[in-house]
Amino acid sequence: MNPAPQSFTIRPMTTADLDSVLAVARSLPYAPQWPRSAYQTAFNPECRPRRIALVAQDLASSAMAGFVVASFIPPDAELETIAVAAELQRRGLARQLFQAMVDELHLARIASLVLEVRASNRPARALYDSLGFTQTGLRPRYYADPVEDAILMKLKLD
Repeated sequence: MNPAPQSFTIRPMTTADLDSVLAVARSLPYAPQWPRSAYQTAFNPECRPRRIALVAQDLASSAMAGFVVASFIPPDAELETIAVAAELQRRGLARQLFQAMVDELHLARIASLVLEVRASNRPARALYDSLGFTQTGLRPRYYADPVEDAILMKLKLD
C-alpha cells in the first residue's frame, strides 16, 4: 500500500533550518557532510559566489523533508547538493526541489548547470540522467572515505 500523499512547501533556507538540514544530511550516506558554517554561507547574500539554498518542508508536520544548494556566477551554476530525507525518497520531491532551483537560476540568467556525483551513487545518477544531464568527464579518485571517482555532468538551461 502506498502512503498517503504529502504536501510540501519549498522556500528559501534560513538560519532556523540549520539543525534540521544538518540532521537530514547526516542521515544520508551520499550527502556532503558540510559544517554548519557552509550552510550559513549558502543563504548569505554577501558571500561569493552567490548561492541559492532552498528547503522542502512538510506542511502537515513542519518536518524538514529535503534541501538543495547551488552556487552561481552567471552564466553558469553548480549544483552543490540536493538531499531528501530517506523516508521521503522516490516520491518526486527531489524533482520538485530541482525545478524550484532551476526557476531561481533562470531569474539569475543562468545558461548551464554542472555537478559532480560519486560513481557509485546510482540513484542520484539515475535522477540526473532523467533530468537531462549528460556526462562530460571523470575525476579519478576525487572523493575520499571511500576513495572513488567523480562523474562530471552538465545540463543546458536555455
